[in-house]
Amino acid sequence: MRSKLLADSAGQKAFALILERGDEVMSCLQDFVDRENVSAAQFSAIGAFSDAVLNYFDWQKKDYKKIPVDEQVEVAALNGDVALAPDGSRTVHVHTVLGRSDGMALAGHLAEAHVRPTLEIVLTQSPAHLHKRHDPSSGLALIRPEE
Repeated sequence: MRSKLLADSAGQKAFALILERGDEVMSCLQDFVDRENVSAAQFSAIGAFSDAVLNYFDWQKKDYKKIPVDEQVEVAALNGDVALAPDGSRTVHVHTVLGRSDGMALAGHLAEAHVRPTLEIVLTQSPAHLHKRHDPSSGLALIRPEE
C-alpha cells in the first residue's frame, strides 16, 4: 500500500491510499489508521478484488453470516468510517457493493478482500474523535457522537 497526504488544514487531513495487487484491504486500512493515529475519519474507494468475504448482520441471531466471494469483482462502492472502540483501539468499519461479471451485485460489511489490480481510497480524517459504545439491543459497538 502507498499513501500520500493530500491536504492538512485546521486539523483535518485528506489522504490518498493506493492498494495494489494482493494487498488485503482490512489489514492495510487498520495498519494505516494505527500508524497515523486516526481516531475519526470517513473514506470511500473504487477498484477491484480477486476475492472477498462479506458479512451480513443477522438481527435475530445477533451474529454475522459470512458470504464468501470467490471471483474477480468490481468495487462499485466502498464506504467506511474510523472510530475509537470502547477499549480505546481504532476500529475500521467498511460496507461495500461488489459487481459481478454478469452485472449482479453483492453487498455487505467487508470482512476481508484481496486487491486485483488496484483499490483507490480517499480518506478524510477529522480533528474530533468518534467513540463507540456497546449497544445492548444489538450487541454491537456503535458510534455515539455525544461522547
